[in-house]
Amino acid sequence: MTIPRTAPSTNGPVRYAVVGLGQISQQAFLPAIARTGNSVLAALVTGTPQKAQELAAEYGVPAYSYEDYPALLASGDVDAVYVATPVFRHREFAEPALEAGIHVLVEKPMETSVEDCRAMIDAAARGGARLMVAYRLHHEPGTLELITRVRDEALVGEPRLFTAVFAQDIDEANHRGHSGFWGGPIPDMGSYPLNAVRNLFAAEPVEVHAMGVRTPGRGFDFDDTVAVTLRFPGERLAQFTISYATEATEQFTVVGTGGALAAQPCFGFGPEVGISYTVTRDGRTETRTHDPVEQFAGQTDYFSACILTGAAPEADGEEGLLDIRVHEAVLASLETGRPVRLEPADRAVRPSADQVRTLPPVAEPDDDELVAQLPQNG
Repeated sequence: MTIPRTAPSTNGPVRYAVVGLGQISQQAFLPAIARTGNSVLAALVTGTPQKAQELAAEYGVPAYSYEDYPALLASGDVDAVYVATPVFRHREFAEPALEAGIHVLVEKPMETSVEDCRAMIDAAARGGARLMVAYRLHHEPGTLELITRVRDEALVGEPRLFTAVFAQDIDEANHRGHSGFWGGPIPDMGSYPLNAVRNLFAAEPVEVHAMGVRTPGRGFDFDDTVAVTLRFPGERLAQFTISYATEATEQFTVVGTGGALAAQPCFGFGPEVGISYTVTRDGRTETRTHDPVEQFAGQTDYFSACILTGAAPEADGEEGLLDIRVHEAVLASLETGRPVRLEPADRAVRPSADQVRTLPPVAEPDDDELVAQLPQNG
């Protein structure tokens, strides 16, 4: 049954509810939405009364408990929801919204299984709503430049090899530090190099092999450091290592038949973070540096534009599902110690240059300004 609601006008703005008021919402999404010209904050949804009280007062919008979420969906007061709960609750909040015709921007990773991803995709089809996974870098100018130029063989010739390291020191007391594999480094941080190489190679992996370790002296209840090898069609290889237990670092390299590039920083966000990369060809190097942009506002502005024009977002449910099927294979490989074959897959839609957004960054609240939230880095 479709719940009666008020649709956005063709001029917007799109009215968003934020579901889940953890660190990513408080530090990034909530401050950023005001940078857009087509989106406004309309409601908050949380299971923590202190967050409801303080953040509702700060942003001047009503707050709902998780139990009152159905009432919000039926109210006609929101056009879209941003789902930023722990991963295992994404479907719980996305599916009823989509079935009600309310659009959903869901944080990555999309869910904890391919089955759950498909259920969300089906719900969007039933409700006639847009579903987008929050791959913010699909709208960041340096990343899109890399993806489109590597894909067109304009930087390194035919790309053959990809390597990456993405690591940080996570506090075990933060929910990411004790919620098992789906809160651990591979789906959390591994989504970045995995999504990057899938789009740089414009292809889907056909085999996955993973190895994990637990750092002595740390209290994680899962492998806190994991190395993954992917085989792609055309006998191409990608490798990345993810960690919750080391000094923070982020970098990737692509080596091709006509050159090599190194990107650093390449996955992060913030007022001071601009994506940069260096290309080496025939012994000569060239460095490209991009100014910081407001990545969370950029992805929201793009999604709202899709809603208002009726366009299909690029980073749709299929994009999220294709990452999750690899995460499932990583988990299977960690459990068995053996490579896992994947069925051949193809994706017709890839990030394109017209998705770039260059909105200026906003100031982020410091960790000690977060409401009722243990910062992930202690």
